[in-house]
Amino acid sequence: MTSDRPNIVLVHCHDLGTYLGCYGADVETPHIDSLAADGIRFDRHFVTAPQCSPSRASLFTGRHPHQNGMLGLAHADWELGPDERVLPGLLCDAGYETHLFGLQHITEYPDQLGYDHIHTEQPLTVEASPAVHETARANAVADEFASVLASDETDETDKTDEPHDPFFASIGFFELHRVEENGGFGFEADRYDAPDPEDVAPLEFLPDEPGIRSDIAEINGMLGALDEATGTVLDALDEAGVTDETLVVFTTEHGLAMPRAKGCCFDPGIEAALLMRYPSRIDGGRTVNDLISNVDVFATLLEIADAPMPETKLAGRAFTPLLVGDEGGKDDESDTHDENSGDSDLGDYEPRDRIFAGMTWHDRYNPMRAIRTERWKYVRNFWHLPDVYMTTDIYCSAAGREVHEAYYGDQRAYEELYDLEADPLEQENLLLEDTPDTVDTPDRNGDPAVADVRDRLRDDLIDWMTETNDPLLDGPVVPSDWETIHPQMGDDR
Repeated sequence: MTSDRPNIVLVHCHDLGTYLGCYGADVETPHIDSLAADGIRFDRHFVTAPQCSPSRASLFTGRHPHQNGMLGLAHADWELGPDERVLPGLLCDAGYETHLFGLQHITEYPDQLGYDHIHTEQPLTVEASPAVHETARANAVADEFASVLASDETDETDKTDEPHDPFFASIGFFELHRVEENGGFGFEADRYDAPDPEDVAPLEFLPDEPGIRSDIAEINGMLGALDEATGTVLDALDEAGVTDETLVVFTTEHGLAMPRAKGCCFDPGIEAALLMRYPSRIDGGRTVNDLISNVDVFATLLEIADAPMPETKLAGRAFTPLLVGDEGGKDDESDTHDENSGDSDLGDYEPRDRIFAGMTWHDRYNPMRAIRTERWKYVRNFWHLPDVYMTTDIYCSAAGREVHEAYYGDQRAYEELYDLEADPLEQENLLLEDTPDTVDTPDRNGDPAVADVRDRLRDDLIDWMTETNDPLLDGPVVPSDWETIHPQMGDDR
């Protein structure tokens, strides 16, 4: 293996957001925190959708959900477009041996994704029993990866003394996803040994209520298993002697399965952990404050692997210079990247000044698009929607029951604008005259500066939707089972 073509291990999980010790959460995640300490932590990494399959599809195609066809969940009959190229297939073309461990949830047909070996995935379908999730529990998946790596199954056929081809391993963990239990949805407190609700810290974007505390405690139980499994993966790389030549990426697809997070374009819904470690090329212990989208991760991994870029128009841009510099050596010694510093080693890299996100279908129609800059967030809603949409697993939970009257009864405004500097929790929509004054934000009533920001971001969002052929510009997007709902009638009807 050449030193400039690393193994790539992509560890990803459900519904985590940035709920980790290394991101400041009051939780114990020692193994993941050590990964962050030895690598790079991206502090402003955002996903394209606050839901599973669309966000994952963006990570694996470098394109937004309305570009790649994944406008809803894979097990709800949404599929990638026929011309989409996905990460494992492209890495395979570049000479990587590709492996899938655990979940993928971007298609019901994982054999079409380009993996050489599929170890534990059972596709999630509409008809599938919930027992399918057992194949993706973190500890089982991590143990399988460790076993395969120890037995050198990453290249069974090459028994010579020549270096093996680099390998790519996608390691997908089920945790922190809710499961059906007791007539609702929870996090299996008994199975994961959840702490006492009185011993956990509240979430700053939600009220401190008993049902919410109960769910936070259960999340902490699952989080322990997720962290332990990540430790197993890292230990397996050490024991195989490939740590220095392996790029480890740890991420998730969206925020916690809690109100105002999953299913929402508030920051707790679209902000996600992103950690990268590559000891032989990347100085550890650094943070990056640039705006990053998960479509950028796709482009970056292909560039690092010297793999072909797909012919389809990508939404992402590689940020490889932030990792290794354009000379291919280790980056500078600074703790953070100052996007205004003009560092010469960043080559042609241009930092983002905005990211885009959105949602169309989940278990309900929830069409929204958002643009986020360093200071502002503008959200456009395209339907009659509740003030805060909650996916079924959240609505039918202890946390959901605590807030559904306050969050679900009122209609959401068609436009939302938040000043993220003054109002980081996005409590005050500056475009509503009757929003209570809860934070020190600009005057909502006729402030020309606010109106100018709204107009500029609205135009930028519509321009982006036009450039990316967003179907919402043509009207409502029908569900995937539209023909079943509304069959065509014959001429004699």
